[in-house]
Amino acid sequence: MSDSLLEVRGLAKSFGALRACDGIDLAIREGETHAVIGPNGAGKTTLIAQLAGELRPDEGTVRFAGEDITSLSSPQRARRGLARSFQITSIYPDFSALENVMLAVQARAGSSFRFWRPAREEAALRSPAQGLLEEVGLGARSDVPAANLAHGEQRALEIAMVLAARPRLMLLDEPVAGMGAEETQRMIAFLSTLKGGKTILLVEHDMDAVFSLADRVSVLVYGRIIATGAPGEIRANPEVRRAYLGEEVAA
Repeated sequence: MSDSLLEVRGLAKSFGALRACDGIDLAIREGETHAVIGPNGAGKTTLIAQLAGELRPDEGTVRFAGEDITSLSSPQRARRGLARSFQITSIYPDFSALENVMLAVQARAGSSFRFWRPAREEAALRSPAQGLLEEVGLGARSDVPAANLAHGEQRALEIAMVLAARPRLMLLDEPVAGMGAEETQRMIAFLSTLKGGKTILLVEHDMDAVFSLADRVSVLVYGRIIATGAPGEIRANPEVRRAYLGEEVAA
């Protein structure tokens, strides 16, 4: 695991009698897109919450860029270069698309939101924010209130906000959730432009997105990773097909 940006060893988390994560080992290499897939209730959201620092594991360690970050909070991890998107879009609906990204740029700079009103006019915030909107295909929608954006546009806006943090590792929790076919293809096309330039951990149900984007795939079932490999290897893995894809595999 020496070439890994993120290393997880023996990660475990229980909620009462439920063992949501059960001794997870995971390694994310610098520059790769690594997908985590699994059925509902497999522990994917619990895993990503522990990586982001929102949940403290009961056991195990999380190392990022060689540093043990297991005990660090979400803001401390964000300052080290971990940025997360959420399964349910997390934006400020009454602010414009541009203002949402400006807030994310300001947060990265460590500025206080008490000074948001005068900061709204600062070119140092507006220029990079507008550039990020252009990057995700929302340049012409910068002045639209986030609440009035289509669902796919809101998801793209959230990705722009994640990118505003200039992360070394992006934790993307179901970025195409709730999208139609056309919106999904646009998001896949955009995320593909980030491949190699960003390290991405992708938690996703949409198999088209997973197999289009991932360099490697880990399969999580009942809190345990049962297989990790290239997309083709995962497709052909009999255990994965039985446990996740629901297929009967001849002995």
